[in-house]
Amino acid sequence: MPATSPSGEVPARSKRADAQRNQQTLLAAAAAVFVTSGIDAPIREIAARAGVGMGTIYRHFPTRADLVVAVYRHQVEACAEAGPSLLGSADSPLAALRQWVDLFVDFLVTKHGLANALQSDTSGFDALHTYFLDRLVPVCAQLLDAAVNAGEIRPGTHAYELMRGIGNLCIGRDSDPRYDPRRLVELLLEGLQRRPQSS
Repeated sequence: MPATSPSGEVPARSKRADAQRNQQTLLAAAAAVFVTSGIDAPIREIAARAGVGMGTIYRHFPTRADLVVAVYRHQVEACAEAGPSLLGSADSPLAALRQWVDLFVDFLVTKHGLANALQSDTSGFDALHTYFLDRLVPVCAQLLDAAVNAGEIRPGTHAYELMRGIGNLCIGRDSDPRYDPRRLVELLLEGLQRRPQSS
């Protein structure tokens, strides 16, 4: 429980930390709803998942575009932070890469409605795309390098081309429920693996 001042008020820093945690919970809930129900999911569904009232969401994010951009940034940061963490905890660099790619696919499924949500704000979309590349390409490169150094995958695959390939495989997921990009992404990752030399 946060410490209180003699007047009984919670210090501003604790209030800010609580507000930050609440916002992160809300964004995680919105991201999960976007993955399952699409970017046009009702706000009440997001509010129910986050355990807050709809007014709380509108107070933080007055428009759907505000919410979508915030979810986008939240997921980019989660993906960026997950890379080093997975490298430290997974059984192998390849296992870390696979887990990271799974998170990346979740993110891409959410991302596909971003352009529609921003509508004519192409400069805003371009700025977000640059942010996305700046944050995630180095993380993907770190995972690829670790897997190459461990002898688990062949060298020569660049992070940007792998991410672009995965992104292309994810296109169409929102318009066709019969299409699951994860199976093809798994085949792509299998193709990167170094095969044992036959004697």
